Amino acid sequence: QVHVAETGGGSVQSGGSLRLSCVGSGPMYSTHCTYWFRGSAEKNRGEREAVATLGADGVARYADFVRGRFTISQDSTKATHHLQMKALIPEDTAMYYCAAGLCSDDGLIPAHAVNFWGQGTQVTVSS
Repeated sequence: QVHVAETGGGSVQSGGSLRLSCVGSGPMYSTHCTYWFRGSAEKNRGEREAVATLGADGVARYADFVRGRFTISQDSTKATHHLQMKALIPEDTAMYYCAAGLCSDDGLIPAHAVNFWGQGTQVTVSS
């Protein structure tokens, strides 16, 4: 089993920054990659958008709509991942989820391939 939990989030004005963190645990956690997804209350789980991941090769991969603005990193234990979000825009408003899934050579994976989800943390960007 794997457990992931997000912290951070909040409300900022357009152009502002926020940092999300995800702590992973469980006996199987080290065999999974950590992903960040986002979605809204109107979307079901399968419609959540992949945002970023740090692959098994240590290479960060991003969705086009956040590349250059968001940065994913992990601490030395690899148990905590961070998503630094800069230059936020209102379109970034969403519930952000930390997720664990099998690592993919393609980097980001679709939501239906995720094995474990966090509860999510709300990010709201006002104009």
